[in-house]
Amino acid sequence: MNDKSERVSPFLKVENITKNFGNIEALKGVSLESHLGEVLAIVGDNGAGKSTLIKIISGVFTQDHGEIWINGEKQENLNPKVCLSKGISTVYQDLALVNTRDAAYNIFLGREPMKGLFIDKKRMYTESKQLIQGLEVHIPSVKVPVGNLSGGQRQGVAVARAIHQGGKLLIFDEPTAAMGLVESSRVLKLIKRLAEDGYGIIIISHNLQQVFQIAHKVCVMRQGRIVDIVKTDELNMNDIVSMITGAADI
Repeated sequence: MNDKSERVSPFLKVENITKNFGNIEALKGVSLESHLGEVLAIVGDNGAGKSTLIKIISGVFTQDHGEIWINGEKQENLNPKVCLSKGISTVYQDLALVNTRDAAYNIFLGREPMKGLFIDKKRMYTESKQLIQGLEVHIPSVKVPVGNLSGGQRQGVAVARAIHQGGKLLIFDEPTAAMGLVESSRVLKLIKRLAEDGYGIIIISHNLQQVFQIAHKVCVMRQGRIVDIVKTDELNMNDIVSMITGAADI
């Protein structure tokens, strides 16, 4: 367990966030913190508010009430571009990769290095290769179309892009969905290593076994509220299930 994060200011602080969609209360006064070097897992049943919370943190949605602080600065009018500039990168479940283009193109998507009027492909391939190797993501070549890569390799390319965008806090939405055991293990190892290297990590996952493998803390959500935020070494999987289902309240 990384207790150092307890003694420093959080990179992300969310206070009393609410969000309504018409008559539906998606979030009801949600508050949490995320520290660099820490993996925070957000768990809960469908409709608990997990995705809405992540989209607010990522700037896709705007909260109705409440405050968001990034690296000690209160944020107003967040949008995805601003969030990226502040160091928050989100890797969604669909990864948002261009399957017909190679890994290097996807890593530099929208931020291609230029040499005069043309894209500096040599620099793009060199830097992509260095980044992929540094993350220990094993792909045949950064010139291979990402549509030809496995799920775990594609996830690695998406992570490389998030880091290249300047991400300090990386958010993952179901990072091992539809992957086999070997691929899932590689992705979990990568996420754990990213935290060890000082990145902040937030993951949404339904796989509690994986959550207990890599998360320092678990945030349990139910019906738009946070039930509790607890350290994974202070409870077991049955405790989490009870909080998710509401059995702990009976």
